[in-house]
Amino acid sequence: MIHGLSIDVEDWYQSTIDPDAPLTGRFEASTDSILACLAEHGIKATFFVLGLAAEKLPHLVKRIAAAGHELQSHGYGHRNNFELSRDELRADLARAKALLEDLSGQEIYGYRAPCFSIDERNLWALDVLAETGHRYDSSIFPLKTGRYGIEGYRPEPRLVDTPGGGRIVEAPVASFTLWTKRLPVGGGGYFRLWPYPVIRHAWRQMQRLGRPGLVYMHPYEYDPTEMADYHDSVPLMRRIHQGLGRKSFPKKIDRLLDDFEFGPLKDALAGPLSELSEA
Repeated sequence: MIHGLSIDVEDWYQSTIDPDAPLTGRFEASTDSILACLAEHGIKATFFVLGLAAEKLPHLVKRIAAAGHELQSHGYGHRNNFELSRDELRADLARAKALLEDLSGQEIYGYRAPCFSIDERNLWALDVLAETGHRYDSSIFPLKTGRYGIEGYRPEPRLVDTPGGGRIVEAPVASFTLWTKRLPVGGGGYFRLWPYPVIRHAWRQMQRLGRPGLVYMHPYEYDPTEMADYHDSVPLMRRIHQGLGRKSFPKKIDRLLDDFEFGPLKDALAGPLSELSEA
């Protein structure tokens, strides 16, 4: 089974603290660290690139594409989808898609919303995605958290019907069941804080179920000193929450890539994408 590996290319401060702040460009070196890791393991991945990040560092987008990775869209401005109107979302998607296609020479047909911001409030966003040429989405978190997600959402990647009568492949990030409770394990703070034996158990469980596990991560998780540099501009608790586990994150990824077979999302989703093309 091929599991899916994805990277959301963005700048931590702009995407997490202030969406109106200029991008720092700090994410270039940490993205290069991820590219080096993937090259060492001989693995291709999916890079969901933010439009603003592509404008800031177009040469980085070209470097990712030249290395043979799948490039897809993280939208243009890192705004929560549920805060946008249909027209605003359509414009954001179209702008990011055109920019990334121009820089990479690849067709852009996959999407991940900033902060997994498609939920019960705005499932109509799936219609807008289909209308703008996107064939798969990885934006619905398959359990409810304090910030995002849909409780009880089916965790396996599958072809879904949109509210307006269209169809798109929905690809939730990885979750697993522990003592009858579904828990997140696909990336971010969840991945940073779980001990690796728990992560390995989760992937073995998904493999037994025949369900590809989709990992998401960010360049800043390969940047363990970043929080110290925001000592005066980010509150202490936010720095602790966002910085915990960064030092161990790359080692966990290395172990996961050694223990299981990974590839870009287009490979992990080959079954439902084929079903969509035949529909």
